[in-house]
Amino acid sequence: MDFIQPTRWADALAAKAQAPEVLPVAGGTDVMVEMNFDVRRPPALLDLGRIAELAEWGTDGDRIRLGAGVSYTRLITELGGRLPGLAMAARTVGSPQIRNRGTVGGNLGTASPAGDCHPPLLAGEARIEVASVRGSRMIAATDFYTGVKRSALAPDELIVAVHIDLPTGPEQFSKIGTRNAMVIAVAAFGLALHPERQAVGTGIGSAAPTPRRAPAAEAFLAGALADAGLWESRGELPAALVTEFGALVRAAGAPIDDVRGTASYRLHALDVMARRTLNWAWSEYRGRGGARSAAAGG
Repeated sequence: MDFIQPTRWADALAAKAQAPEVLPVAGGTDVMVEMNFDVRRPPALLDLGRIAELAEWGTDGDRIRLGAGVSYTRLITELGGRLPGLAMAARTVGSPQIRNRGTVGGNLGTASPAGDCHPPLLAGEARIEVASVRGSRMIAATDFYTGVKRSALAPDELIVAVHIDLPTGPEQFSKIGTRNAMVIAVAAFGLALHPERQAVGTGIGSAAPTPRRAPAAEAFLAGALADAGLWESRGELPAALVTEFGALVRAAGAPIDDVRGTASYRLHALDVMARRTLNWAWSEYRGRGGARSAAAGG
C-alpha cells in the first residue's frame, strides 16, 4: 500500500486528482480501525496531517471558518465558548487520545450516520468547503450526506473547512449510549435556537440512513414560539408544545435494528432527547434575557 504525505495543499489536491481512489486520512481514528479489521483496504493513503492550513481556524465577521484538520480537543479548548453545540458533541467522542487525533473534517469524510459532530453541524446550518484542482465549492450540511457513509464529495475532492455562523441563541446536544463517551451513539440529537431570525435548527444522528434534520419539528417550534410571543417574552414553554416537538422529531427518524439498539428504542430516545434539549436550551435562553434585563436596570 502506498503512503502519500504532502506538506502543501496544492500537492494534496494534485495527488487526489491523479489518483481519486486514494483514501484521505486526517487523524486516522476511523480509517485505521477499518484497516485493522480488514474492512477496508485502499490502494493508497493520503495523509493530510502535515498540511498546516488545515489545522487553522479563524473568524470572518459573525462566522467561523474551522479547518478540516482541527482536532476535537482544540474544538473543546479553543472554541467551546463560541460553538457550544459542536463542543458538547466533541466531548463525547472517544477517549482523550482519540479526541487529540480525531478531526471534524475526518468525521465528515467518513459520513457515518452515527458521527457525533453531524447533529450540531446540521442544527447550526453549517456549510462544508471542499476543493479539487478544478476549484472550490460550498455544500450545505443538509445536502452533504447522501447515503450510509456516502457524501456529496466528488472523487477528486477533499474537505477544506467547515463554515458555521456564531450562534445567537443556545445550543444543546444529547447522545444515548451505554455510556457518555467512548461508544458509538445509539441515537443523538442536536438543537440550536436562532432567536435573531426566530428559527430553530435540529440534527438527528444514528437514527436514519444519514444524519438529517427534522424540518417539520423546526417549523412547528419556530411558529409556535412566534404565535405565542415567546421569542420576545421568554415565558415558560407550554408542556403541550414540548410534547409535540418531541413527537415531530421522533417522526423524522428512520432507524434500523442493530446490535446497539432497536429501531423502536431509537425513536423513543429521539423523542426524549428532543424534549430534554428543548427544555435545557429554553431555560438558558430565559436566563440570558433575565441577565440582560438586570444589567440594563442596574
